[in-house]
Amino acid sequence: STQSTWDQLDWMLTRVGINGFGRIGRLVVRAAIDSKKAAILGINDPFMTAEYMAYLLKYDSAHGVFHHDVKATKEFMFVQGNKVKTEPNYLIIDGEKIRVFNEKDPVKIPWGDNKVDYVAECSGAFTNADGCMKHIKGGAKKVLISAPSKDETPMFVMGVNHDKYKADLKIVSNASCTTNCLAPVAKVLNDKFGIVEGLMTTIHATTATQLTIDGSSKGGKDWRAGRAASANAIPSTTGAAKAVGKVIKELKGKLTGMAFRIPTINVSAVDLTVKLAKETTYANICEEMKKASEGSMKGFLGYTEDEVVSSDFNHDSRSSIFDGKAGIMLTPTFVKVVAWYDNEWGYSCRMIDMINHMAKVDAAAAHQIWQTFTHRNTLSIQDVSYTHLTPPTSDLVQ
Repeated sequence: STQSTWDQLDWMLTRVGINGFGRIGRLVVRAAIDSKKAAILGINDPFMTAEYMAYLLKYDSAHGVFHHDVKATKEFMFVQGNKVKTEPNYLIIDGEKIRVFNEKDPVKIPWGDNKVDYVAECSGAFTNADGCMKHIKGGAKKVLISAPSKDETPMFVMGVNHDKYKADLKIVSNASCTTNCLAPVAKVLNDKFGIVEGLMTTIHATTATQLTIDGSSKGGKDWRAGRAASANAIPSTTGAAKAVGKVIKELKGKLTGMAFRIPTINVSAVDLTVKLAKETTYANICEEMKKASEGSMKGFLGYTEDEVVSSDFNHDSRSSIFDGKAGIMLTPTFVKVVAWYDNEWGYSCRMIDMINHMAKVDAAAAHQIWQTFTHRNTLSIQDVSYTHLTPPTSDLVQ
């Protein structure tokens, strides 16, 4: 029945495709498999064979060995009857086949033919609506960008503003790893004490855009970015603090920041200094952070008073872990707080969480339309405001 089909949607895995098999793309696959929260049905990367994907997925210098059976198949041609057919490339994880594509143009990726509903855009090449619409043309229904959007595409941070997502949005951004760390802390401070203004510094682990030895930086504009990543602490720019103003509207124009890239391969920290509207004590701030970490932001915001260092947060799935022992206060309205984050794993886990949240909201909207349809037996054009959604049928639940 219609009702039983929708009841089953609670446990149906969201059908996901990955575009770009770099650091985040690979870890999104790991997060989906380990959590059993999503089904990966397709992966596209124009520069990798399936065999190379299998190797990079299985072995990782920061996150260790992926303890699942990972294999790959090669594309081959065979004759069946009087026809020549092609068996495509697959990545096989624990016996489950994942179709592999090598397309530079997302329009050519047959997401729809492979039943992919949500695309995690992890290539870094498509960070605006125009670029991501190519995935929609390929048959996907929704796209989540694993980077801050470079246009007005809405940005969401789980635990902060994910509840603002609406089913009529086709392309959205998961913001950045740093914004995912900063926003929960900023929200608690602003909700409880009010933020007048603030400056943020992220002490950020090395990323793939940096150079191993001194060389020419990309574009030749940021000369310091071309210096050896393993030998230097390098000042850099970041839009993460300003992006918080897009996630928390009340903070627009109140925060800005910078970054230091440091020679570690994973785990970063946010150092946030703010002027508060209301007087308080550092102990009260810690108390509110702890409450949020155990309540509305559980799983996204963490809290610690242990004597920790960066490596203690490697492979931590939370977006932000407030360090109660690391902050300091100068006056009742002027404070510095510190939060840690695994800039790779924590962020990749949020990609899966956000996609599943999108799927839940989309399913509820489709259910509402379907109920209207079953009551009226007809649907007017005005009723079908979510044309990207599929009415529930038996083949939705597999």
